[in-house]
Amino acid sequence: MHRLTRRQLVGGSLAGGALAAMPMIASGSERASIHVRDVLLVDGTGAAPRRADVAVAGDRIAAILPPGAPAPAATRVVEGEGRVLAPGFVDTHTHGDPLTQSYDAFLAMGVTTILLGMDGSGPRIGDDLDLRPWLAAIDRAALPLNVAALASHGTLRRASGIADSVRRPDDAALERMAARLDAELAAGAFGLSYGLEYVPGIYAEPAELARLGRAVADRNGVVMSHMRSENDEDIEASIEELIASALPARPHISHLKVVFGKGEDRARELLALIAAKRRAGIDLSADAYPYNASFTGIALLFPEWALPPSDYAAVVTSRRQELYDHLVARMTRRGGPEALLIGTAPYAGKTLGQAAREAGLHFADFLIKIGPGGASGAHFTMDEALQDVLIIDPDVAIATDGGPGMRHPRATGTYAKLIEHYVVGGGRLPIEQAVRKASGLPARLLRLPDRGVIRPGAKADMVLFAPERVRARSTFVDPLAKADGFDMVIVNGRPAWENGERVGAPGRLLRAAAPS
Repeated sequence: MHRLTRRQLVGGSLAGGALAAMPMIASGSERASIHVRDVLLVDGTGAAPRRADVAVAGDRIAAILPPGAPAPAATRVVEGEGRVLAPGFVDTHTHGDPLTQSYDAFLAMGVTTILLGMDGSGPRIGDDLDLRPWLAAIDRAALPLNVAALASHGTLRRASGIADSVRRPDDAALERMAARLDAELAAGAFGLSYGLEYVPGIYAEPAELARLGRAVADRNGVVMSHMRSENDEDIEASIEELIASALPARPHISHLKVVFGKGEDRARELLALIAAKRRAGIDLSADAYPYNASFTGIALLFPEWALPPSDYAAVVTSRRQELYDHLVARMTRRGGPEALLIGTAPYAGKTLGQAAREAGLHFADFLIKIGPGGASGAHFTMDEALQDVLIIDPDVAIATDGGPGMRHPRATGTYAKLIEHYVVGGGRLPIEQAVRKASGLPARLLRLPDRGVIRPGAKADMVLFAPERVRARSTFVDPLAKADGFDMVIVNGRPAWENGERVGAPGRLLRAAAPS
């Protein structure tokens, strides 16, 4: 079987010296349960790949040994055959609910940990807006992978009795929201998410956001934001707002992108701004996905005055021509009606232009008819050359912004495309850096010290694959096709994915550690 050489994988740099055996960790009465033999170890730190065996005892890495080391009796031996063994990938931006949906497509592309509660909203139990009952239910559930969660600004706002029509909550309302946030953080949430381009986050003002940022800082959490605007002319101001609203907590830019921006130089300007903030002592981080289309609701096409809590029917009656003109201008700037591929029934798989023509309407009239809550879709508004520079930056983590059933290939292909397109196909990322951006870096952002790396004592979340066989099969036409080439995924020391199917449910709820 043909495999890439180590030189091909790491861009010509070879690991120097012989691999020294690392000692077996103390593991109580647990014996080695899995021995992965003769792998190209890519450990998640960015270190050069090296040949090794890896022994697992219980849910942890027991030892890293010279290749071909004997395995203890009664141990399952997995023959690596020179394939890459990497830490399981940590997705810092995921949607959906493992209580009701399958995450097999995530396992199929090597994901072992997902972070939920994004964009200001997240899963809950029925109409209960409190995160804590959901966390308790997840803690009891059979999980195929590890699950972590953020508190969600929009949900907290509504749970605190703040109507969407309220732009400036009074001090008592802010304290109710901060108290709810603190309770969810104490229960194990890793921080807070904003969705500042969506209702109700779109209405939140600096004083409200800053009060919540202080509560997150008290628990050593992270503030992750879908920012106020990702447009080229607004992106720097949006980053400044995120920093101001999060500090002294850690600010994180969700799905870093530049809508309407063009070219590699524009990407470098943005990365230089982020690097300057870090040099100034701000622990600013970001993640991105390797596609040039976003996926979100069509509400972002509508003016604020047409969004909830406004009476949409009254808006259409009284301001229809103004709304029509706004939608024409907005969609024209965004590439026209063929640049929006609808991903929800009954229009899934059709462009806005196609759906409007089939309805016998101008696209703006079609949008007015279905309204701001009428559909979600893929918006082709990003420049590939610009986004590629963001993707390969060593300080930008990789995340999907996907969820089960989402009609965007990022939900099924992100990590496969990272390997196939940027490591094997284009040679723009050495394998050790691609793996670090998908595992060690996001684990560090979440303060998960024992995940995202392969070392003695770390949790045994691992993925085995031959890079040249990895395929991102999903496309915008067929967005649900699972990735190929990730041969085995181990979660907490037990196989979860093998031979193209799920074989176990060894995942766990992860809770943020209490501040020391």
